[in-house]
Amino acid sequence: MKKRKIYHPQEMKKAKRDVTTIIHRRYKILGVMIFLCFFTLVWKLYEVQITDYQKYADDIERLNNQIIEGPTAPRGRIYDRNGKLLVDNVPVKTIVYRKVLGTSTEKEIKMAYQVANYLEVEESKLKENDLKTFWILNHKEEANQKITEEEWQALDERKLTDAEIEKLKKERIIEEELSSYEKIDREAAYIYTLMNDGYSYTEKVIKKDDVTDEEYAMIAENLTSLSGFSTRLDWERYYPYGDTFRSILGNISSSESGVPAELKDSYLALGYELNDRVGISYLEAQYEALLKGEKTKYKVTSSGYEVVEEGHRGYDIVLTIDIELQKEMEKILEKELISTKKNDKYTKYLDRGFIVIQDPNTGEILAMAGKRVEKKNGKYKVYDETPGVINSIVTPGSSVKAASQIVGYETGSLKIGEVRNDACIKLAGAPLKCSHTRYGNINDVQALKYSSNTYQFHTAMKLAGANYRYNMAFKASQKDFDTYRKIFGEFGLGVKTGIDLPNETEGLIGTSTQGGLLLDLAIGQYDNYTPIQLSQYISTVANGGNRMKPYLLKAVYEPTKEKLTKLVFQTTPTVLNKLSTSKKYLDRVKLGLQMVFEGGGTGYGFINNKYKPAGKTGTSQSFIDTNHDQKIDTETLSTVLVAYAPYNKPKVTFTVVTPNVGTGDISFYQMSKINKRISQKVSKKYFEIYK
Repeated sequence: MKKRKIYHPQEMKKAKRDVTTIIHRRYKILGVMIFLCFFTLVWKLYEVQITDYQKYADDIERLNNQIIEGPTAPRGRIYDRNGKLLVDNVPVKTIVYRKVLGTSTEKEIKMAYQVANYLEVEESKLKENDLKTFWILNHKEEANQKITEEEWQALDERKLTDAEIEKLKKERIIEEELSSYEKIDREAAYIYTLMNDGYSYTEKVIKKDDVTDEEYAMIAENLTSLSGFSTRLDWERYYPYGDTFRSILGNISSSESGVPAELKDSYLALGYELNDRVGISYLEAQYEALLKGEKTKYKVTSSGYEVVEEGHRGYDIVLTIDIELQKEMEKILEKELISTKKNDKYTKYLDRGFIVIQDPNTGEILAMAGKRVEKKNGKYKVYDETPGVINSIVTPGSSVKAASQIVGYETGSLKIGEVRNDACIKLAGAPLKCSHTRYGNINDVQALKYSSNTYQFHTAMKLAGANYRYNMAFKASQKDFDTYRKIFGEFGLGVKTGIDLPNETEGLIGTSTQGGLLLDLAIGQYDNYTPIQLSQYISTVANGGNRMKPYLLKAVYEPTKEKLTKLVFQTTPTVLNKLSTSKKYLDRVKLGLQMVFEGGGTGYGFINNKYKPAGKTGTSQSFIDTNHDQKIDTETLSTVLVAYAPYNKPKVTFTVVTPNVGTGDISFYQMSKINKRISQKVSKKYFEIYK
């Protein structure tokens, strides 16, 4: 048996002294620690209440008085050049909700039910996922019971997230539980979803557009119990002239859609919110920065909201368009398209037309119209196609011969007064290339008057260094094509015009350099251009050689109650470039264009000679895809007129384009004369308005 150790009395006393010493030492350390903690607490209180009081007071003020912005303010108005209102804002009764600081979920649900008793809402738009969310909020215990003990444990151990738990709850809601909800419950669920859509403290539209007077009054009368709800007059765009020029005026996003997803990043970078209404097409998009209004700013307080800065509508803008002229152009185009489809032969593929009326001296667009016609159920229906003025392409035909003639003069391939025999030419491996009629010996002015093709062919061959011989092989270089296109580009052909609209195209420029295609380029049968390019081209000729930037924005005004009183700025005409040719060459071309409208000229009768017109007609072989398989399969004939008047002091240009007016198997004389009829009526109407 192990013996027990016996301590000496002196050893026992020493041990007791050591324990006492240790205890006293620990008490001292604890006391020091308590003192330090107390000192730190006192110091922090001193900092908060004395030293940094203002800083924390400002932080509290900032958190409790957050500055937020109201809904998108009304946009600026749009007027025509004569001050006629084209686009305005009209009030729309709207029910909105903006969450008040501290509002609980339970209170929001209660208000949703209350509002459901006042409003008719489209609860059919309620998504099942949102309905399940609403059910969970109203049945918390039942919803929690759908989660197992193991899953709750996994949540505590962070093996599952709150979002995953909520997802499991929704997945386990059975149909019977949701079907117990009646119409009023679904309406309340839909309203609650709208109340909590997007950012917490931004304004949410609960109902607009079809709010009745009774609904509007019921919400207004119960605002004391509906914390955060309010009634106000929202706005929508209104168009006094209906569909006239409607597509180019453009569209804006709705209150519900806000900023389009594809534009999100750019708009957010500019300080927009995702629920802002913005311009999404043409002029509304082009001049978004001017038209957008300034929002009302609110301060969020513990008792509600306080206005700190009133909003206002955007700048008012004035366009170069004459809306009365525009309206007449659209009527003429629509009527002629339908009439031609009904009465003219060979117009199977005619489906659209374009008109541009421009001031050649400034670049202002006075009218631009495009229409497309379709036959449905035995009736003809016309659709707006005005954007095609800047993004549809057409084979211009002989309308470009004024520019071709300048190429000849500038390169020495053509002399003023040079006489050539207008006879067909034959190149190796190619069919005869001719004018539509043989004119015999003609000079450069007559070549424009009669629209001789072979006259231009000889210029192109000389430019490429070839002397024509029957059935000769003919090659052209890239340089030859570039020479033509460089000068064509000075007129605006094959380059963007710079018009103040989005989505302008450059046309379609060919890539092959086969010799025969250089001859086609010279007569407008190779490269394709847009109607606005053709308008810029003839305007450049008319004004004496300045390529003017076409534009639609004439002036900007401050948004005042009075109509257009405070001018902000006015657009200054812009010269993009000057023709590099000499005045004598341009004057010679203009003489030829004047002769086009004299007896025997291809433009005779297109515009009444009392208006002193000058210009060029164009007929081209075009090719289209008729079965929509992305392959060209059918040849057609298209017509163009580019003209200005009066020729001694031009003040207006007319561009009329009617693609596919005839089939490729008919003669020049069999095709529809729709372009001539439109040109006659358009020019007459213009001079009736601008005498």
